[in-house]
Amino acid sequence: MTRVKRSVHARKKRREVLEMTRGFRGEANHNYRRAKEALLKADQYRYRDRRNRKRDFRRLWITRINAAARMNDLSYSQFMHGLQLAGVEVDRKILADIAVRDAEAFRRFADKAREALAAAA
Repeated sequence: MTRVKRSVHARKKRREVLEMTRGFRGEANHNYRRAKEALLKADQYRYRDRRNRKRDFRRLWITRINAAARMNDLSYSQFMHGLQLAGVEVDRKILADIAVRDAEAFRRFADKAREALAAAA
């Protein structure tokens, strides 16, 4: 079997890893072995947190909607159930944005939810 000289490829591979770990602390940005370990861990965090970001934002939106609903004398669950009964199809992201930026529009949503709850009872 012929001999393979790896110096060019090995240097390129190490340089790429060290470039990706720029900004890491301690030896993790200039020692290849530590940098490779740190990069593997960083990739695990990135993969996990791309999924967690979705649940974090949903929690934030629900918190904002709940706060605004309680200012209009409704709980979050009553508010969302009332909107469902009223046939209002606005997602939580938009509702949270309205709650933060336009209290008057949110009040109208709350009134609509309250009316639908009263009609259902």
